[in-house]
Amino acid sequence: MNSVFRSLLFAAVAVRLVAASGPGDADGLLLDRVWSGTPVSFALLTARGHQFVAYYDADRRLTVAGRALGDSRWETVRPPGVPVPSRQRDSNVAGWDSHNYLRLALDREGCLHLSGNMHVDPLVYYRTREPYALATLERLDRMTGEREARCSYPVFFNDAAGGLLFRYRDGSSGNGSDLYNIYDPAKRTWRRVLDTPLLDGEGRRNAYALDPVLGPDGFFHVVWMWRETPDCATNNHLSYARSRDFVHWETSAGQPLVLPITLARGEVIDPAGPGEGLINMTFNLGFDAGRRPVVVYHRYDAEHRSQVYAARPRAGGGWDVRQISAWDFRWGFSGNGSIPAEVTLGAPRLGTAGALLVDFTTKAAGSGRWRLRADTLERVAQLPPAPPPLPEALLRPASGVPGMEVQTVISEDAGRRWVLRWETLGRNRDLPRAEAPPPTELRLYELPDGDFNTAVRVGS
Repeated sequence: MNSVFRSLLFAAVAVRLVAASGPGDADGLLLDRVWSGTPVSFALLTARGHQFVAYYDADRRLTVAGRALGDSRWETVRPPGVPVPSRQRDSNVAGWDSHNYLRLALDREGCLHLSGNMHVDPLVYYRTREPYALATLERLDRMTGEREARCSYPVFFNDAAGGLLFRYRDGSSGNGSDLYNIYDPAKRTWRRVLDTPLLDGEGRRNAYALDPVLGPDGFFHVVWMWRETPDCATNNHLSYARSRDFVHWETSAGQPLVLPITLARGEVIDPAGPGEGLINMTFNLGFDAGRRPVVVYHRYDAEHRSQVYAARPRAGGGWDVRQISAWDFRWGFSGNGSIPAEVTLGAPRLGTAGALLVDFTTKAAGSGRWRLRADTLERVAQLPPAPPPLPEALLRPASGVPGMEVQTVISEDAGRRWVLRWETLGRNRDLPRAEAPPPTELRLYELPDGDFNTAVRVGS
């Protein structure tokens, strides 16, 4: 690659250093002031003795900060972008879209990968030339070079051998396909895992899938629902597939699936149709004591009320489905854009004697935790909600602007836990507001093990 072309493609990044907080600073580390007009998830990655944060600064610019754990200073870069005419902004500048979250990953060599700020947009992708060296972050905006003009929902994750994979949607809501890439650190290149999409909407729909989850059975499990149009009320057919290698896919009973998986070819957990209450922001996956997947999700009952259901595969094929809530309200949703979640569900997790515990929150009926029987998934108790995962002081808005909400990202590594905190206005279906509130503080806290009442300094 000649030097002129490199200078155009890999524009230089501005670098600055931020001093860490001093000993005993209970307010954590003030990293920056950030965009607060709409909620969009930032990224916090802690691994192999290093820590990185990706966020949108007060001017909505994509910004990355990093340090070696134990270092007293942070290095910060603002990587360059390119014009996106359809958005009337550059690719490194955020708009009002809550879908445009950021994701970070490290490859085997320790090079940092960054993607995000995309919702049916050209691929936004950066990588460092050198391990852990943030100043070498380069704009690439290319992986395979194919089907990268209308990207959404980037996900980095590792396969069972530690290889780095990347999943994204090509297309739009109601018309899209899920594609998987795998990275070769020796060649510093990406290639497709499959010759086809994994989930293909056939130009008539798209899939909304959970991130692949490595289960205790050694399989990666994927759960999704289809959507016919951008209207969120058209979600339908909760579905499932599993794989050990992301190449060979099968049903819960071990029957091979023909790729790409379409609505007609997939294994269906619940055949709920459009308008029957499936919503892609409220479903989750866990595992029982027998290492079987258990899926919890929202849909309407026969009286059109909101309920939660739990589903688990049967040995001979098919799924057992049981209603576990008894609510008398209806969360009615429809239309386009990001909406607030009026029901949230935690992943089912093991309790005592093989029982399953499922955490829930609702706008209409409060919060709590259900205990489910190990053999039947019947609800046997409703318990008080679990203690908050963060100190209460961190969960209370402090800006004083009406409508502000606390946003957090948690990172854990080697027995230590950190939380990234900032404040924004709530979701607004991705539409601009007349005014944006002032930028809010982006702070990083380290939390002590087993004590959620106090946050401690992050200077080391």
